[in-house]
Amino acid sequence: MELRQLEYFVAVAEEANFTRAAERLHVAQPGVSAQIRRLERELGQPLLDRSARAVRLTEVGAAALPHARAALAAVAGVRQAVDDLTGLVRGQVAMGMVSSRGPVNLPDLLARFHERHPAVDITLAEATSDVLLAGVADGRFDIALIGVSGEPPPGIGLEVVLDEPLVAVSGPEDPLTAHATITLSELESRSLVSLPKGTGMRAIVDAAFLADSVQPRVTLEAGDPNVVAQLVGRGLGVAVVPMSLATHYTELHAMEITRPAGLRAKLALAWRTEGPVSPAARVFVSQARALLAL
Repeated sequence: MELRQLEYFVAVAEEANFTRAAERLHVAQPGVSAQIRRLERELGQPLLDRSARAVRLTEVGAAALPHARAALAAVAGVRQAVDDLTGLVRGQVAMGMVSSRGPVNLPDLLARFHERHPAVDITLAEATSDVLLAGVADGRFDIALIGVSGEPPPGIGLEVVLDEPLVAVSGPEDPLTAHATITLSELESRSLVSLPKGTGMRAIVDAAFLADSVQPRVTLEAGDPNVVAQLVGRGLGVAVVPMSLATHYTELHAMEITRPAGLRAKLALAWRTEGPVSPAARVFVSQARALLAL
C-alpha cells in the first residue's frame, strides 16, 4: 500500500469522478485508475462503484475513507513537525496594512522574514482598519497592521507598535498659526481634511468630536495621510493628525489639543487567537511582534 494510492482514492471519493480527481492531482487519469485498482487488489475488496455516471463509494470504500484521510493527515503532520523543528517553514502568509502606518518599517519586516523563510509566499494588501480587522477574523489575512480605536472583537489579539499624540495642524498662512494650543470646539466652523470613515484614526477623531458635542465639517477626505498633510499645507483646511506626520511636513503648524486632552493615535498588529492558524503564519506573527512591538 502506497501513500499516493490513498491520496488518489481520497481524491476520487471527494470528486466522485476520475477525470476531475486526476485534474486536481495534476496526473493522468489512467494513472489514477491503475493505482486505485492496485489498492483494491491488495485489500481484496472494491472501494469504488464505477457502474453509474458518478463514481460512488462501496460499503468497504466508505469504511476505508476516514482511515485513508487520517493516514494522509498523519504523514503531513510528521512532515510539518520536522519542518518546524528544523526551522524550515513553508506555506503562505497574507498580511494587510493601513496606508497611515507612520514610521513603522514594514518593508524591513517582510524582507527579514523572506530572508529567513524563502519558501513562504508573502502577500500584502492595503485597506481601512475595519476591513482589515474583518479580514483577520474571517481568515483572509493572517495578520494586519491596523489603527486602533477601541477593544478588539473576541478571538483577535493586538500588539501596539506605535502610540503617539494627535495634534491639530494648519497651513502656514492660516490665522491659527498664532495658536500653540486649541480645542476641538474651536475647529467646529473650519473645513476639515480627514482620512475616510473606516480608518482607526478617523474613528478616534469622530468619537472625540462627539464627546465634546462638536459637529465637524469634513470637506476633504483622502486615504493617504500624506495627501491629508499636503492639502492642509496648501491652505485647503485644517486636520487632526499624528505628531510624526506633523513634524515631517515642516510647513505645517502643529497645535496641542487641550480639550479633549490625551488624544492619541495607535497602530497595532492584529491576528487571530482562535481557530486554525498555519505554521507559517504563527512564525510570521511571532517575528512581527518581536521586531515591531514597543
